[in-house]
Amino acid sequence: MVEFHEVIERLKDILSTKKIGGKVYDKDVAAELGIGQATFATMKKRGSIPYREIMEFCARKKISINWLFFDQPAEMLIEETNKFFRVRYFADLRASAGGGAEVFDENYEYIDVDRTLMENILGHIPSGEIEAIHVEGESMEPTLQDGSIVFVDRRQTDPSKDGIFVASTPNGLFIKRIRRRADGMVELISDNPLYTPEILSPDSVNVVGRVVGNVERL
Repeated sequence: MVEFHEVIERLKDILSTKKIGGKVYDKDVAAELGIGQATFATMKKRGSIPYREIMEFCARKKISINWLFFDQPAEMLIEETNKFFRVRYFADLRASAGGGAEVFDENYEYIDVDRTLMENILGHIPSGEIEAIHVEGESMEPTLQDGSIVFVDRRQTDPSKDGIFVASTPNGLFIKRIRRRADGMVELISDNPLYTPEILSPDSVNVVGRVVGNVERL
């Protein structure tokens, strides 16, 4: 697996092309990723790679995340499609853990992610296309933190199976556990005990997909 310093050096190479004088420091990388300098220094000491922030950086700059982590050119990825996963990343979409949000739209970027990296993030190799969106709100804490990125498998829409799902409702997009009640109504359940379940009619809840992994905010 790629080391922290290797990834940061490649980020510095990218940033140096845009900076007068060409010299880029750790503080410049931290600023570009939106990470505080003290936090970045701690991550560097621990060798902890900020996957979430780097993924957002690659989406903004339209950079192959595989080149950044594995020095693989995009041409290689095209020729060897069995070695990567294509993730649809909705950078501007916020699925609420607390009070409604936008529905899925067409504003997304494709990110090609190496199998090894995906397995490192999700803990397994997915069998289909994965989508990535943000969590907004605190109702799914401590399981999902406000500001985290979650990976969604839209093929898994059966709420009778245990797990956390993304559901579209008249009030917006939610990330919740879902339970069908004996009276036919549907409960959207939070992991945070401070939040009471939302009770909706079954025809007003459309299960978009199941959350299969996440990357926490710093």
